[in-house]
Amino acid sequence: MTKTVLTALAMATSLFVAGCATLEPRVPEAAPAIAGEWPLPPTTASTAATAIVATDAGTAVADIGWRDFFVDPRLEELIARALDNNRDLRVAVLTVEKARAQYRIQRADRLPSLGANATLTRSGGDVPVSENYSAGVGIAEFELDLFGRVRNLGQVALQQYLATAEARRSTQLSLIAEVANSWLTLAADQELLHIAQATLDSQQASYDLTQRRFELGAVSALDVSQARTTVETARADVARFGGQVAQDTNALTLLVGSPVTPDLLPEAFVSEVSGLNALPAGLPSGVLLRRPDVMAAEYQLLGANANIGAARAAFFPSISLTGSTGSGSTELSGLFGGGSGVWSFVPRITLPIFQGGRLRANLDVAKADRDIALAQYEKSIQAGFREVADALALGTTLSDQRAARQALLTAATRANQLSQARYDAGLDSYLILLDAQRTLYAAQQGVVTTRLAEQANRVTLYKVLGGGWNERSDEQ
Repeated sequence: MTKTVLTALAMATSLFVAGCATLEPRVPEAAPAIAGEWPLPPTTASTAATAIVATDAGTAVADIGWRDFFVDPRLEELIARALDNNRDLRVAVLTVEKARAQYRIQRADRLPSLGANATLTRSGGDVPVSENYSAGVGIAEFELDLFGRVRNLGQVALQQYLATAEARRSTQLSLIAEVANSWLTLAADQELLHIAQATLDSQQASYDLTQRRFELGAVSALDVSQARTTVETARADVARFGGQVAQDTNALTLLVGSPVTPDLLPEAFVSEVSGLNALPAGLPSGVLLRRPDVMAAEYQLLGANANIGAARAAFFPSISLTGSTGSGSTELSGLFGGGSGVWSFVPRITLPIFQGGRLRANLDVAKADRDIALAQYEKSIQAGFREVADALALGTTLSDQRAARQALLTAATRANQLSQARYDAGLDSYLILLDAQRTLYAAQQGVVTTRLAEQANRVTLYKVLGGGWNERSDEQ
C-alpha cells in the first residue's frame, strides 16, 4: 500500500472519528413555579368561540388565524399591509436571515475545506535564477472534533438561529396586536370626538337660549355663566379629541408602514372587533410553552448549555490535519508529466499546558450564562402566565363594567330629560340641570372608554396565547 493511499485512508478515518464525543451536560429542568391552571372561576360562555376552543382551548386559540379572529375587513387589510411594509418586522426577518447564515458558517467547520492551488516560485541571487511550479488540491487545518467542540459550537449557532426565528414570530404577533389596538383607539377617539361635538352643539344652543332669557330678565347672570362653562368645556374636548384622532392616524400609518387611505379608517366604534369572546374554564397553563418568546428563551437555554460542552472540550488536546496531493516540476511543461507527483500530510496536535486560568474562567462563564438563560426561561414562563391571567381576569370584570356603564348611561339620560323638564317648568335651578348634563356627558364617555378597554383586552388575550402567526386557521 502506497503512502498516498495511507494518507487518504487516514483522512477518511478522521472524518468518521470526528464528532463522536461530546462533553455537553444535560439541560437542567426548568422550575417556573406556576399553577397548572389560571386562578379563575368557571365561565359559562356559550359563544362561537367556545365551540372553537372546546377540546384544547389554549392550543386552538394559538392556531386561530388572524383573518379568522378579526371580523372587520378594513382592519384585516391594514394588518396585511403592516406585515408587508412594517420596518420593525422587516428588520426582524433580516435578522433571522443573518442568524441562519451565521449558523451555516459555523456548521461548515464540521467538514474539511478542500481547495486547489497553483504556485510559481522564483529564487535567485549570487546563484542562477531557478523556477519551481506546483499544483495540487488539499485540506487545510481541519480539526478532528474528538471531544465535540466544533459540534457544540455549531449547536450554539443553531439554537441562536432558532431563537432569532422565534423572536421574529414574537415581533409579528406584537405588530398585529399593535395595529388592532391602534385601530380601536382611533375608532374610540373618533366616537369621543363625535360625542364632544354633539355636546358642544347642544350646549351652544342651550347657552344661546339662556342668553336670550337673561336679556328678557327671566334668568340671572349666574345661569348665563354656568351655561357658558359647559360650552367651553365641550369646546376644549372637541379640540383635544381632534388632536388625539390626528395622532392616532399618524401612529397607525407608522405601524402599517405606508399611507393609510380614508376608506380603511374606522367609521364608528365597532361593538365587536373579534369573534373570540370568553374561554371555557380549565384552560391549561401549559399552552404558554407555545408562545414564541418562551420558545426563544428555551432555545437560548439550549445554546448556552451546548456552549458548556465547547468550553469543556477546550481542556483536551485538539488535532488538526493539513494534507495535499498534486504535482511539482521545475518546468511548466513537465508539471503534470510522469514522476512529478508530490503529497504532504501534516497532522498537528495542540495540548493546553498552562493558560493562566483562562480555560477554567471560560468554563465558569459558560456555566453562568447557562444559569442566566435558565432563569430567563423560567421568568418568561412566569411573565406569560401573568399576562394571560390578567387578560382572562379582565375579560370578566370589563364585561361587568360595560354593563354597569351602559346602565349608568341609561339612568343619566333619563335624569337629564327629567331635569330639563323640571328646569323648563321652573321647579329646579339651572345648577341641578347643569349637574345632570355633566353626568350624562361623563357617562357617554365612560361607555366608549370601557368598550375600548374590553375590545383591546380581547386582542391582548389573543396575542398572549400565541395567536397571530397563521393567516388562516387551517394553516398548521
